[in-house]
Amino acid sequence: MSLPTAKVLVVAAAAALLAGCMNLAPRYERPPAPVPGEWPAGGAAGTPATAQAATARPEGAAADIAWQAFFADERLRELIALALASNRDLRLAALNVERARALHGIERADRWPTIDATGAAHAGRTPASLSPTGAAATTKRYDANIGITAYELDFFGRVKNLEGAALQQFLAAGQARRSVQISLVAEVAGAYLRLAADRERLQLARDTLANQESAYTLIRRRVEAGAGSQLDLRRAQTTVDAARADVARYTGTVAQDENTLALLVGAPLPAGLLPPALAPVASIAELPSGVPAEVLRRRPDIRRAEHQLQAANAHIGAARAAFFPSISLTAAGGVASDALSGLFQGGAGAWSFLPRITLPIFDGGRNQARLDVASVDRDIALAAYERAIQAAFREVADALAERGTLGERLAAQQSLVEASVDSHRLSDIRFREGVESYLAVLDAQRATYAAQQELIGVRLARLANQVTVYKVLGGGWSEADDRVAEVAPR
Repeated sequence: MSLPTAKVLVVAAAAALLAGCMNLAPRYERPPAPVPGEWPAGGAAGTPATAQAATARPEGAAADIAWQAFFADERLRELIALALASNRDLRLAALNVERARALHGIERADRWPTIDATGAAHAGRTPASLSPTGAAATTKRYDANIGITAYELDFFGRVKNLEGAALQQFLAAGQARRSVQISLVAEVAGAYLRLAADRERLQLARDTLANQESAYTLIRRRVEAGAGSQLDLRRAQTTVDAARADVARYTGTVAQDENTLALLVGAPLPAGLLPPALAPVASIAELPSGVPAEVLRRRPDIRRAEHQLQAANAHIGAARAAFFPSISLTAAGGVASDALSGLFQGGAGAWSFLPRITLPIFDGGRNQARLDVASVDRDIALAAYERAIQAAFREVADALAERGTLGERLAAQQSLVEASVDSHRLSDIRFREGVESYLAVLDAQRATYAAQQELIGVRLARLANQVTVYKVLGGGWSEADDRVAEVAPR
């Protein structure tokens, strides 16, 4: 290595060591969570025992339970895995992570000198009228250099803060991808449950139609035998037509549910993975809620908002650094000669060193305006962070409130169905014995059918609530999913 080249490398190393001597960004402190210290209490907020268990065993938090362990239904697990591999929204979120990673790489590279090797040749002719000797002259020059160009010595942390802001944006993009995955897992589970419920409703409508057609046939025969009235026959006809309409309606609803699930999965649905009817899908019936501030800060959307707040904080440091002198270095070392053959001979060494300092004196208020923008951006990010925590608190509180009432609703609805079925049976017996008109049977049948349909809805609400609680408490992703996403081909 030649002496000029060594000098250039020494300058580059010294510049790298001097960079980042001062950081003008405000000291970051995590803002306090603007939510109560406890979840809402009362009959609709869950049992105190559950909250105590969550406080005593924080390792049981929903965010620590991977979706593979939470969902027990094998069909649903396969659909979720297929969605994680094929869903376009998740793929887009992953690509945004890769873009943020590349942008961070650009900012990080600015913290180091760029060393280039260059070669140049120059030839020129000076006319006689301009030549000191009075005769035309031709000059040639050949250069080969290694050097750095306009490298900024980051004494006040401008470049460092820009790199730190890019890093926080990259981390925020990663948390955004996790949020998309959590939402996707919950949406697939919800669509799966709705499909199961609507298929069950469709089957109930078909069974009801078959029963009503049998009752209509029986009444028609009684009318033909002179033992029944046309009014009873027409009433029976209304129940048949209503059941037929419900069969058609739920047939279309099931098809729409399958389309929704296929869109979420991002691929055609395998026939063997469609749910036959509603059934428990979660292996854990009750999830611990924990302390609000600790639980909410583990949600990826909250972490994303905090990373954006930290990025805004770093931008303030970069804006403050613009008020201070900027020092840049340009240096090169190599060889030069007027003949290409003598470029690498002894005595051809050449070097240049061009430090430059820029001190802002008057810019019309541009730097101050940029600092004001950065400060307002930090305040905006802080407000967004606090709003995200408050919105998350409400989501969890609402889900826990619904969880606290669903058990009672399910028990009451089950009792109503049993009473309606028994009432229908007794009314039918009285009608067949001629004690009661068919109107009583019709009313009892309608009440039974409505109660059975509502029972399906309550069962769906209870199962969907388990998925919702799991989602709002931060469950639905795992470290294994992140590792798969990092190595997955794009």
